Amino acid sequence: MSFEDGLIDLRSDTVTRPTPAMRAAMAAAEVGDDVFGDDPTVIRLQERAAAMTGQAAALFVASGTMANLVAILTHCQRGAEAILGSESHMYLNEVGGMAALAGVQACTVPNQADGTLRLDEIEASIRDEDVHHPRTRMVCLENTQNICGGVPLSAAYVRQVAELAHRHGLVLHIDGARLFNAAVAQGVSAAALAGPADSVMFCLSKGLSAPVGSVLCGPEDFIAEARRSRKQVGGGMRQVGVLAAAGLVALETMVERLEDDHANARLLADGLRDLGAITLDTPEPATNMVYLRFKPSSPCTSLELAERLRPRGILVDADSSPRLRLVTHCWINEADVRKTVAAFREALAG
Repeated sequence: MSFEDGLIDLRSDTVTRPTPAMRAAMAAAEVGDDVFGDDPTVIRLQERAAAMTGQAAALFVASGTMANLVAILTHCQRGAEAILGSESHMYLNEVGGMAALAGVQACTVPNQADGTLRLDEIEASIRDEDVHHPRTRMVCLENTQNICGGVPLSAAYVRQVAELAHRHGLVLHIDGARLFNAAVAQGVSAAALAGPADSVMFCLSKGLSAPVGSVLCGPEDFIAEARRSRKQVGGGMRQVGVLAAAGLVALETMVERLEDDHANARLLADGLRDLGAITLDTPEPATNMVYLRFKPSSPCTSLELAERLRPRGILVDADSSPRLRLVTHCWINEADVRKTVAAFREALAG
């Protein structure tokens, strides 16, 4: 696949566009009113998502950020505390929603290079029962861990965290925006990675290429309450089967092919490895992300590089940071990767 406009867009896997099969399914979707719970296509999507993640029930929501917020609202009372990674999306990139909207305080634990949180540091962060303290209510993991390089957390590690949380009367929530990337990269099922958790969400609109939506999965009583939380934050949707239809196609056709994205990320890293102006934070990408860093001797900054790449048909998401993320997805093929490497060489030549 390639974009119709010829651009090679490496800004994110969120730029993916619905496949022809998705567009056809959307046009033909059988719909109802999802707030009343009678949209048949949404019901099928939720049942499929629950089964694939090893959970009992699921809820279709507009976005990953909404899914995480709904999980927090459902699991926690105001004034509670959640333990999560210092580099987690929930902490850094969700506009402070857990505090501003859920009234839940973040307690951050440093992410290790492999994306994990140390078990002893999680345990040390759990509050004693004290009238002065917020009550620790939940632990949150991110799989794959974006900022650490798109690294997948193992099923064994997730089980360890779940056991620790449950031993202390806490719940485990997984921000699994790219859960299926983690599963494919490790050759395991999504259920192996998500089953031990009390809730998990995954995005349909990233590597799975659906245009909109995420799914929050968990026990039936949790999802019943989460439906109320979704309504509270304005997430009640009506004839949304037209979007759920694309999500069903995504789960049926786009999961196993994620390995192609991982292979292209490895090819991209191989091509960029010997460029003297940069170093690779992810020399051997585990999934679909390549993180690189500009050396002080580089002939340009990341923002300047983005300007040099654009006329060459390459889009990257640059800012003032010396670090840059490149993300492969279903609209990036091997030829696009080779063209990107050549464009980098030219742009960094001075």
